[in-house]
Amino acid sequence: MSGFYPSYDLPGRIQHTKLVNGFGGIPSARLDSIDTKKTADFKTVFAGMVDNLNQELNAPDELLKDVMSGNKNIDVHDVMIAMSKSEISINVATTAVGKVIQAYDKIMQIQV
Repeated sequence: MSGFYPSYDLPGRIQHTKLVNGFGGIPSARLDSIDTKKTADFKTVFAGMVDNLNQELNAPDELLKDVMSGNKNIDVHDVMIAMSKSEISINVATTAVGKVIQAYDKIMQIQV
């Protein structure tokens, strides 16, 4: 019995349904393959986080300027929400920088 492996035609046994090909203009419900996922390098991700942080920090100022100029579409609550978001972003950024510095210190302590 050693060396015996049954051969199955698994792709041939899969039934194709409306979920595979879509139906009536509705796209397929199947997810893309994991192999097609592209990940960015650390530098790109970190630069994107810094840009996002900058936008989050400038958002309350821009909204406050709009409120002060008399724009009726902007509410004071929107300004407060933007300020809270920017405060959370600062806390997350500070924590991330602290963790990166801690990791660097630990790497520098490794004796070769």
